Amino acid sequence: MIRIRGNVGAIAVDLTVEMDAEDWARLGAQLPVVAGEAQAAAPAAPRGQNDALWETALRLVQQAGQVSGPELLGQLEGLAGSTAAGKRLLVRLRHCSQVSVQAGDQAPVYCWVE
Repeated sequence: MIRIRGNVGAIAVDLTVEMDAEDWARLGAQLPVVAGEAQAAAPAAPRGQNDALWETALRLVQQAGQVSGPELLGQLEGLAGSTAAGKRLLVRLRHCSQVSVQAGDQAPVYCWVE
């Protein structure tokens, strides 16, 4: 499930999109991945949906370049399906060598490290 929150002009948007494994696979096939980059960043874990979520979480930060903690948590909650699962991904990103966390004005900022 993906939850999209934000604004389109002056209109607030809160949209939930449900996706099955086949939909995730098609979405993942559309995202560019540098060979070996996502696998090198992820610690050894059982293959499956958790790996797909982790790789997607990495791509979110990489594509954004930098993203505020609350915004990233909202995206991760939508991807993972719950606040708790989103927070686990956020903690995992804090400890990833490809992501640095910097103090922002209001909240931490997650930055992709080249």
